[in-house]
Amino acid sequence: MLKQLLLSVLAVLVLFEEWLWDILTVLGQRLSRLLHLERFDAWLSQASPKLALTAFAIPLVAVAPLNVGAVMLMVHGAMTAGILLEIAAKLLGTLLVARVFRLTRPALMSFAWFARLYEWIMRLVHWAHALVQESQLYRAALALKETMKRCIRKVLED
Repeated sequence: MLKQLLLSVLAVLVLFEEWLWDILTVLGQRLSRLLHLERFDAWLSQASPKLALTAFAIPLVAVAPLNVGAVMLMVHGAMTAGILLEIAAKLLGTLLVARVFRLTRPALMSFAWFARLYEWIMRLVHWAHALVQESQLYRAALALKETMKRCIRKVLED
């Protein structure tokens, strides 16, 4: 019973993170076009490995104070504000990291340790998928994800 519960929670977390990554990657692309960042994107996609790693770290460092602020709010009793700030930090961080990773992936993969870390994370993600794909909750969440993607695409296209 506990194993099934944990697998169900894992399924939801894996799907939610995937959904966030996919949606926020598209949103990042649209924001880049809206803000006329095409030249910056082109420059970043040609960045040296060290510059790419720095660019990849910047969103993580930039969002950290928001995480600290969220914890401070919660510690001082402002639970709702703290949770909302943490959600905003998660969304902003994922959007920025997904965008920078998409642009700098080849340069980042030139670091052996980064490539190994990425491969380990991908193995973990594939393991999680294999583990939970048979659950009813996973299948229901997958159907919901596809419905949400279609709705969001339709809204973004209009």
